Amino acid sequence: MRLNQALEEKKLDVRLRDRLVADGKVSHGDVQNYLQNLPDDGENVANEDRARESN
Repeated sequence: MRLNQALEEKKLDVRLRDRLVADGKVSHGDVQNYLQNLPDDGENVANEDRARESN
């Protein structure tokens, strides 16, 4: 079960996604749906200017 889940996640990996869409193994709609449903991690972003000032 864990291998199957890992393979499903790799289908949408940016390094493989375009090739799989071109081959018809993943639809463009699947990619759009995945991207729209990603969680917002904006709270975890570090501002580089602030990081430099604190050093």
